[in-house]
Amino acid sequence: MAEGQCIERFKSQPRLPGFAIPRRYDLFLRPDLSSCRFAGSAQIAVDVVDDTRFLILNAADLDIDGGSVWFRNPSSSKEVRPSEVVLVEDDEILVLRFDEFLPRGSGVLGIGFRGTLNDKMKGFYRSVYEHNGEKKNMAVTQFEPVDARRCFPCWDEPAFKATFKMTLEVPCDTIALSNMPVMEEKLDGLVKTLSFQESPIMSTYLVALVIGLFDYVEASTSDGIKVRVYCQVGKSSQGKFALDVAVKTLDLYKKYFAVPYSLPKLDMVAIPDFAAGAMENYGLVTYREIALLFDDRHSAASNRQRVAVVVAHELAHQWFGNLVTMEWWTHLWLNEGFATWVSYLAADSLFPEWKVWTQFLDETTMGLRLDALAESHPIEVDINHASEIDEIFDAISYKKGASVIRMLQSYLGAECFQRSLASYIKKFACSNAKTEDLWAVLEEESGEPVKMLMNSWTKQKGYPVVYAKVNNGNLQLEQTQFLSSGCEGNGQWIVPITLCCGSYASQKKFLLKTKSEKLDVPELFNPENQKISGSVWIKFNVDQTGFYRVKYDDELAAGLRHAIEANQLSPTDRFGVLDDSFALCMACKQTLSSLLSLMAAFSEEDEYTVLSQMITISYKVISTAADATPELLADIKQFLINLLWHSAEKLGWDPKSNEGHLDAMLRGELLTSLAELGHDITTKEAVRRFYAFLDDRNTSLLPPDIRKAAYVAVMQTVNSSNKLGYESLLRVYRETDLSQEKGRILSALASSPDPAVVLDALNFLLSSEVRNQDAVHGLAGISKEGRDVAWVWLKENWDHISKTWGSGFLITRFISSIVSPFNSDEKANEIEEFFASRTKPSIARTVKQSIERVRNNAKWVKSIESEQSLGDIVKELADKKLHPSF
Repeated sequence: MAEGQCIERFKSQPRLPGFAIPRRYDLFLRPDLSSCRFAGSAQIAVDVVDDTRFLILNAADLDIDGGSVWFRNPSSSKEVRPSEVVLVEDDEILVLRFDEFLPRGSGVLGIGFRGTLNDKMKGFYRSVYEHNGEKKNMAVTQFEPVDARRCFPCWDEPAFKATFKMTLEVPCDTIALSNMPVMEEKLDGLVKTLSFQESPIMSTYLVALVIGLFDYVEASTSDGIKVRVYCQVGKSSQGKFALDVAVKTLDLYKKYFAVPYSLPKLDMVAIPDFAAGAMENYGLVTYREIALLFDDRHSAASNRQRVAVVVAHELAHQWFGNLVTMEWWTHLWLNEGFATWVSYLAADSLFPEWKVWTQFLDETTMGLRLDALAESHPIEVDINHASEIDEIFDAISYKKGASVIRMLQSYLGAECFQRSLASYIKKFACSNAKTEDLWAVLEEESGEPVKMLMNSWTKQKGYPVVYAKVNNGNLQLEQTQFLSSGCEGNGQWIVPITLCCGSYASQKKFLLKTKSEKLDVPELFNPENQKISGSVWIKFNVDQTGFYRVKYDDELAAGLRHAIEANQLSPTDRFGVLDDSFALCMACKQTLSSLLSLMAAFSEEDEYTVLSQMITISYKVISTAADATPELLADIKQFLINLLWHSAEKLGWDPKSNEGHLDAMLRGELLTSLAELGHDITTKEAVRRFYAFLDDRNTSLLPPDIRKAAYVAVMQTVNSSNKLGYESLLRVYRETDLSQEKGRILSALASSPDPAVVLDALNFLLSSEVRNQDAVHGLAGISKEGRDVAWVWLKENWDHISKTWGSGFLITRFISSIVSPFNSDEKANEIEEFFASRTKPSIARTVKQSIERVRNNAKWVKSIESEQSLGDIVKELADKKLHPSF
């Protein structure tokens, strides 16, 4: 196709021009599962709304037959052919130039095209599976954020909503699914033509197709909506749990949003090759197998919870995202933040014993960690090109977004918030909305200044740390932007402050609108010396509903430490005190000694979420201390082992008949951490159980919840001269067809303390035995000793990695997982130099964030090195008997 001068004006634009608006797509597709090619045609009903000789739409990786393109006005039978048809690959746009102005009003655009079922897990792609011992291809779509254009030419922006009428020609022996039910089926030899019902109005990124061989299980909601879970042949029993969750969740959301589910069916499909966790396509939700299927014998409790939360998340999108859609990707958080928050609401309703609102703090913490970087971004982030969108599917859009929603709900009250959401859904159903639209509805319903309050949280990056201190009978509060570098930013927020004094019966809440404020609370103090009485403590950010941190002065911090030891704080508040202390320590705002002393106060802790966070903190402390004070490493490890062993000993290795879901999850995490910390008793027992499992996969000695612990323990014993454990794990990997089991093994393989073994594990990730979607599992568990060899491996294989994973967000995991753990400025400079000539828009932010983390780690190392009394305190803590049984 010749490129003319006319197209220059349309290049490098973030949005398509609005000359014409699509109203209806009539699509025909003929995929060939053997050759991995497809052919298709589109007839698109459009409204021409401006004087124009151009139609500009999106297309990428397609062969457009210029002779097949035409435009017809319904009032005339004459077809107008464009004089120029130009596909601009860099901008993924198709420019059609006509010699005369197109008549205003309705018209139809016809285009023929061909494409490839790619192996990139985006657009219209192929996924490989086995059926009766034979490898087969299935055809799958993944169009979010901007990949519908790789399947058919379209106006591929969320605001260009239209209806879709899909027709497929597929092999007779396959099952073909789309957003809507099949309306008509015609057989012709070995192929069949399926016509699907026309969809409701929706955005292009929600169109979906799946073609392959499947089994399914089905049930119906109270409204008679048919719900099915599709999976590989022979795995249908693994879909029953997700099916049950889906049926109950649809009924729950119908009530919560006061709007029924708007499609006649809901299909959920487990896809063997899938880049994301799941995708909320309208009426046809696609998942990784690990996020949809649950095997009673081989899946862990954590897998069960993940399935429930992911299903609830994707079904929330059927309202928040599909029925009401963001106007542009700047407002992605409206989709993802709300779906994340609502998924916990649903999981808590269905499984109250899981205490998911306490576990929600894991989401908040991940948001706080990322948002403490100078290279973070606002919740509402400007998107200037399609290539920038992948990177904002991150902890800011999902986890910070969900956390500020929880903060707002807590401030407005649950009933008011639910009523407002229902009004918002009704008002914007079948259309698009911006963040300001939601604030307007919430403000009208609540009478509160929601827009003013929330703009400070969505339009600027970062969040505050509130400094709290006692002075002359007053509590003095001061907010400043928290940065993990230890620097102070210039942001300012309207902070919903909550606090309780001595008990949860005595609470106060208000908005901190200025940099500082004083509270007169003389009743909390001893009138003689103006000090807090020994039995009174003050906790800010009650139940951690606010997205901010608190730095207490020494007196207030001591009171909270005593309250933790006396078990007077809720699990959420114990978590908050611990996590704030950890973050302040990493930012060099308090000493490692003070953090370790606080951790000692948790010696009787038994709450899953708090202990899980303690484990996360332990890993980071060990990693940093290994560089800062290697001579103290053994004592720090011993202290942490002492701290965790109490709970591990109480739970034991074997599940008990009356134990709960959280006990099973905690057992696995505790034993894994003890193995990684080098606890000899745990390692020996784990290895013994692993080899019993190797001999008999049905043994009760290694239930799914503790398999990760056993795999990590085995890898601690592996070195270059003795690779039996490594080879044994690969044997288990090769013999299982359960994606959850494969993921567990991959996440343990690189945890060996021998760099040569780590290199073997990393090379295995690039082999044909590991699906591209699963390679990232093996990056999370790289041992400290393997860091340098992993960095060299990344550099040496960068061209291959970039080519294989560079068209999606998975490549960012390679960068962050391997780069972020380093602890020196020298390494940061080396990383910066390597990526200087290799950074593309899709990874630019991740590279900057990862380098910033390395520099922050280096500052923390220097801070720890300068702690003069650290050695004495660590020795005292390591020798201290935290429990009577020790």
